[in-house]
Amino acid sequence: MVVTGSRIQRQDFNSSSPIAAISGEPHPSSSPVASAVARRPAPVPPPTGTYIRPAPVQPDPSRERYDGEAVSAIKLVASEPVSTFSVDVDTGAYANARRFLTGGALPPRDSVRTEELINYFRYDYAEPDQRDRPFSVTTDLAQTPWNPNSRLLRIGLRGYDLPRQSRPPVNLVFLLDVSGSMNSPDKLPLVKTALTRLTEQLQPQDKVAIVVYAGAAGLVLPSTSDKAQIRAALNQLSAGGSTAGGAGLRLAYDTARTAMIRDGVNRVILATDGDFNVGISDQKSMVELIERERDSGITLTTLGFGTGNYNEAMMEQIANHGNGNYAYIDSALEAEKVLSDEMQSTLFTIAKDVKIQVEFNPAQVSQYRLIGYENRALREEDFTNDKVDAGDIGAGHQVTAIYEVVPAGGTGWIQPRRYEAPPRPAGTGGEMAFVKLRYKMPDGTTSREISQAVPAAGLARAALPRGDMAFATAVAAYGQKLRADPLLAQYSYGQIAELAGSDHADYWRQEFLKLVGVAGALSSSN
Repeated sequence: MVVTGSRIQRQDFNSSSPIAAISGEPHPSSSPVASAVARRPAPVPPPTGTYIRPAPVQPDPSRERYDGEAVSAIKLVASEPVSTFSVDVDTGAYANARRFLTGGALPPRDSVRTEELINYFRYDYAEPDQRDRPFSVTTDLAQTPWNPNSRLLRIGLRGYDLPRQSRPPVNLVFLLDVSGSMNSPDKLPLVKTALTRLTEQLQPQDKVAIVVYAGAAGLVLPSTSDKAQIRAALNQLSAGGSTAGGAGLRLAYDTARTAMIRDGVNRVILATDGDFNVGISDQKSMVELIERERDSGITLTTLGFGTGNYNEAMMEQIANHGNGNYAYIDSALEAEKVLSDEMQSTLFTIAKDVKIQVEFNPAQVSQYRLIGYENRALREEDFTNDKVDAGDIGAGHQVTAIYEVVPAGGTGWIQPRRYEAPPRPAGTGGEMAFVKLRYKMPDGTTSREISQAVPAAGLARAALPRGDMAFATAVAAYGQKLRADPLLAQYSYGQIAELAGSDHADYWRQEFLKLVGVAGALSSSN
């Protein structure tokens, strides 16, 4: 394929023809915006399991774009007893924070979304009992390690696992940024590694097309199930030029629609540093395009790469609007985790528009705050409104939310007001909260609802968190420390590491402990 100006000429692709590569560099026989055709030996992919992390370079956040929210405010149960939010299964903020710490800097506060840090890890939640209820609901309670006057309520969801042999076929379009900003080892080369790993997981009935964009957008590979052709097309890509992101999005959706699989998975996977500077450059226009396509059955996953000009704000938000997920890929190991180990969860939705609503009993709880989920907050009336979009849960996905609550009659963050009724001590019976969840089946338009009460027993005498709950609490504290949450008082990174525990066979939990140590060292040196 050769792109000349806005005209796209497609070359036939078969086992004997070269694969055209899109870049923004001028071609001797075409206009300045034409792409070059790369004819070079395909690089040898690394052996399976090889860990490749780019050399640490201290990131410069000054050119990166984040859209952080203020830390959630304290709520009085007497006036605001109900908390409503959309679930979030994104994990990009965790890997992005790791990128900064590995490079020797604390991440920008606006880049840290604590719920994505918590949901980066798996916890010991029960498997769902039945297919018509696609996930289990687990609640537990513990004393807050950094505040003896409050308690932590954890709510955990776990989706059912989809057997490999019963999963639906997939129609994927890899939408790849090959502009000049992607010309560094932690960008386009890592994209190739990541999507090659995903390709290896595909089944014979699955299809992949490849669309690229630089100075113009083009179809590099029509939809095919031939893994050799997919690998060859990925290997031949090179980077250069400006970024026609809007044209790329349109072409990717058109390509996905052409090969659409009824009752299958139809998804665009966008891999970029988010530097859209030609075409649709404002986020509002892109969101409108993505929502229209989402409603037609084509979803969007965004994979972020690189440093320097990274537009994380756009990547996270358009994935939300595209009913997909957002991940940041900072190494081949992370690519393996996101696109190989977690591919089932990434691609196969088992419940959509999942919302959580918690109503606190004022007889048992006086104050509360939700840790994280600031940009997922919904109005109370949105909970029952099926027109309001919310997050999706994939096969095997887990979602964790943690509330910090003050028992009625206890010492809270907000002092009693002069004219309000005196608080009553929390009782030993009854309910402390009522949890409701609404969701739609993947092909449904009407929500279903499940609910369960959280008993108040143990609220006044809850013990410090242990085991799995302790680790989740440690991750929550780590996120809030990175955000400079003033309500963590003097709770230190050393105490966070101690709470998390050191006896972990899981590699990712071991790495977490190292990152906590790095954050502590950087924090004390500032």
